[in-house]
Amino acid sequence: MLAVLSPGQGSQKPGFLSPWLDLPGAEARLRWWSTLAGVDLIHLGTAADADEIKDTARTQPLLVTAALLAAEQLPMHDVAVVAGHSVGELGAAALAGVLSPESAVALAGLRGREMAAACALEPTGMSAVLGGDADEVVAAIEHHGLYPANRNAAGQIVAAGAVDALAKFAAEPPASARVRALAVAGAFHTPYMAPAEAALDAVAGGVTVADPARILLSNLDGTSVTDGAEMLRRLVRQVTAPVRWDLVMKTLRELGVTGVIELAPAGTLAALVKRELKGDGAPEIVTLNTPGDLDAARDLIARHSTAPTHEGATR
Repeated sequence: MLAVLSPGQGSQKPGFLSPWLDLPGAEARLRWWSTLAGVDLIHLGTAADADEIKDTARTQPLLVTAALLAAEQLPMHDVAVVAGHSVGELGAAALAGVLSPESAVALAGLRGREMAAACALEPTGMSAVLGGDADEVVAAIEHHGLYPANRNAAGQIVAAGAVDALAKFAAEPPASARVRALAVAGAFHTPYMAPAEAALDAVAGGVTVADPARILLSNLDGTSVTDGAEMLRRLVRQVTAPVRWDLVMKTLRELGVTGVIELAPAGTLAALVKRELKGDGAPEIVTLNTPGDLDAARDLIARHSTAPTHEGATR
């Protein structure tokens, strides 16, 4: 069984889209998606520097379009499972058939703009907490009035909230843990993003959805979502809810996934999967960063594909 993963914010690299523009129709596709997203995706993916593509309003549609562009080169009908990290869930929802690519790109543009605007309302941020006992780390985060915004893997939890509370938390780290400030615009996946959630909710009723054609795992709790309308509700809620990527990986293990492809710009999720799903039955992994990686990705799909099914996917 094979899973395709769509990365989230922080995975972008300057110029990473440049090699993809050589594919037939890719440039025209990106120009159309730029219109829907409200940003120049070609410039952002080829000529923009690291600071420019760090802007939430630009990064989010850029990542979703990159994943979709890469996935269009693959035989997705042979892929059983899809999942995405944070904004990557919009890409995963499109790959599952819940959203059209156009809806996913437009929603990513709106999501990015509104989350950037929410970040500007008051000084907030995020800090990675590395190591320590998970329960003790979460308790310490909440003790300081912060939120466990991301639980990416064992020993990798992200605290988010007001910058003064983050400073106090860093000065009093949990036992056996290190706290490292992250270069982000604000406290994503916390109640501070409520204005962005409201903006997405205001348009959700006009978005056409379908039930997923393959197993689609949710960041909310790691389970498979089989109803398109429910997935859209989760995508709206996700901007204020924690990302439980640890639970997504747990489900990948339970499903018996034997192969994983991370879409462009790849590396972050592949590293987490390699670390967490090791030992007997560890999945074979391909990172899809350039068109030169397509043959390896197609070969992996051919060797690990099974008929998509929702049977046994919900925990």
